Amino acid sequence: MSTETISALSAEQLAALLAARLCHDLVSPIAALGAALSVLDDDDSSDMHDDAMGLVKESAKQAQAKLEFSRLAFGAGGSAPGILDTRELQRLTEGMFATVKPEIVWKVESPGLEKAAARLLLNMAVLGVEAAPRGGTVTVEGVDAAGGARLQVVSEGRRAKLEDSVVKALAGEEPEDGFDGRSVQPYYAGVIARGAAGRITARIEGERVEFVALVAPPEER
Repeated sequence: MSTETISALSAEQLAALLAARLCHDLVSPIAALGAALSVLDDDDSSDMHDDAMGLVKESAKQAQAKLEFSRLAFGAGGSAPGILDTRELQRLTEGMFATVKPEIVWKVESPGLEKAAARLLLNMAVLGVEAAPRGGTVTVEGVDAAGGARLQVVSEGRRAKLEDSVVKALAGEEPEDGFDGRSVQPYYAGVIARGAAGRITARIEGERVEFVALVAPPEER
């Protein structure tokens, strides 16, 4: 990682906040799974067993999708370097956000992205979804750029928003109220970008929020 990377958080703080973020994302499907299993164990609730079994299947599916997505977006996702198939990135993204309000529009042109760019794109998709809490569209784009990549995520919808804390965190700066499980994610996206000798920016115009990132070729990092 570049020595010029801004380090507002220590490695220990970053790891702790990312772990808290991951646990928060998994609480809902795991809790629903536990509740459904309790109904199945209750003989007095036999009339609800079909609904409970449906909830078990849906909750397990959601938990798996979140884990698969997070493994690459926040973790190593396999230690080997190389190019990741963007069809797999699309599958992970659509699975992760299958239940959210905004529609994911996948327009990634490149058949594959280098791992750092792929991880950054997934993190940008998270930012895009959170910028459109009332629904709309989140358009995900990515193209090769002379061995590196240019990535863009655009959120459009009613009351689309871009928090000041997100802008600061992307730049490696501590938000006014400090870091938490929400602001650590854009901070981590910025770390990935700068570690790949690139940058990430965000801007809002009306009800349109745009995240753009540039990533240098591996040999230039």
